[in-house]
Amino acid sequence: MGIQCSRLMPCCVDSQVKASVIETPDAEIEDSSEVSNWPTFREFTLEQLKNATSGFAVENIVSEHGEKAPNVVYKGKLENQMRIAVKRFNRNAWPDARQFLVNSSAPVGFFSNLLLTVYCPGHDLALHKCIIYEEARSVGQLRNQRLANLLGCFCEGDERLLVAEYMPNETLAKHLFHWETQPMKWAMRLRVVLHLAQALEYCTSKGRALYHDLNAYRVLFDEDGNPRLSSFGLMKNSRDGKSYSTNLAFTPPEYLRTGRVTPESVIYSFGTLLLDLLSGKHIPPSHALDVIRGRNIQMLTDSCLEGQFSDDDGTELVRLASRCLQYEPRERPNPKSLAAALAPLQKETEVPSHVLMGIQHSTTFASLSPLGEACSRKDLTAIHEVLENIGYKDDEGVANELSFQMWTDQMQETLNCKKKGDVAFRQKDFKLAIECYTQFIDAGTMVSPTVYARRSICYLINDMPQEALNDAMQVQVVSPVWHIASYLQSVALTALGMENEAQAALKDGTTLESKRSATTKQK
Repeated sequence: MGIQCSRLMPCCVDSQVKASVIETPDAEIEDSSEVSNWPTFREFTLEQLKNATSGFAVENIVSEHGEKAPNVVYKGKLENQMRIAVKRFNRNAWPDARQFLVNSSAPVGFFSNLLLTVYCPGHDLALHKCIIYEEARSVGQLRNQRLANLLGCFCEGDERLLVAEYMPNETLAKHLFHWETQPMKWAMRLRVVLHLAQALEYCTSKGRALYHDLNAYRVLFDEDGNPRLSSFGLMKNSRDGKSYSTNLAFTPPEYLRTGRVTPESVIYSFGTLLLDLLSGKHIPPSHALDVIRGRNIQMLTDSCLEGQFSDDDGTELVRLASRCLQYEPRERPNPKSLAAALAPLQKETEVPSHVLMGIQHSTTFASLSPLGEACSRKDLTAIHEVLENIGYKDDEGVANELSFQMWTDQMQETLNCKKKGDVAFRQKDFKLAIECYTQFIDAGTMVSPTVYARRSICYLINDMPQEALNDAMQVQVVSPVWHIASYLQSVALTALGMENEAQAALKDGTTLESKRSATTKQK
């Protein structure tokens, strides 16, 4: 399943694009940050991505602008427990395949051959699918700890989906402009720009020097609080071919003249990010340069940073920003020189990023609820008691929907299976409960997250952790924000020896339960 290219062009797709990825223009750059245990780029099925995101549930949207964004990003979890971010292109915002003829990493000859082979009446969709897929596959060859790496895609019918590593700790824009508990420390701001420069240096070394619309929303934070550059920006993402969605005041001057992104344009955008981190605000470069020329640097610096850095450090960062923002592209530095200049400025290098950021690490938790405690102890008796006490109140929406349906003999029989399962569950006859709940589920007449949850704990008690995990995953598909699903996954994963994944699921359950409690208190 996935992209199917014309029979006339398999050789040009396989050979030329692969060659363009393997060759690197700068052999001197060390890839010490490349890690071999990342999964290789792959094609996903639509069903896999629907299951991972609970049917593209609204609750799983992580885009800054929610459903209003032209291309929505969802968080999700694959069957192997890997957490992913799925970018779903709106049909009206598909990147125009012909736009990839400009600013693409693949050889010009490849796309010329592709156009001659495929681009004829009726083949526009095939052209689009092939070029989007090959562009994604090219970006998907990159693997680096400074990137939120692209893991795969789906390109079929009306769907265009990109899949990347999920970064759970939000964006630089959120932490810099909309912080809630504490402003970002100077040491962390320096770490962000260094990691970003290193990410661009790596991409450049692999022949991917172009980055579209580099801004604070493109910088993400992983579970350890380390900054990563989103791989989505390495591909165009708009039908009209625009590479900048921000205000024109922040757009490189040469892009306004030519409409073309160049490696130097990326450096200009890097300069605007330096200003963002220095000031804590999104200042137009023209205004910032006027201030710099007037030697009134204090006007640029964030008041929250008072006492955290020396005048020399501030001056050096301003100098780098002004170099990046030079009007003439050829006068701007390259990523390698930026990384070299930023490395000596680093502070508190021994302090983990999550500590500097003041965010909860994956190995630490806020105080656990009684249910969370029971799951962390793997106390199956206590979990059973909780599930027995909460009953079916989380199925209320399903029950109301069923009341409008015609009550047939088959449906009544199905409900009787559930009732028998409930009796067996209450009496702790877990094998009988599994049998009855399975009959209810297999009938397919109704969907009940509670039944899946109850059968999951029954499986755990009967030492069947894989079956328990499958049911817990199904609970999440049906009810994405129900904390019980994550808690049950945590217990099942522990039984399967997947401790890291179990801890992450336990943290998810704690977060969801806290949000649920907060919402309940507000009502």
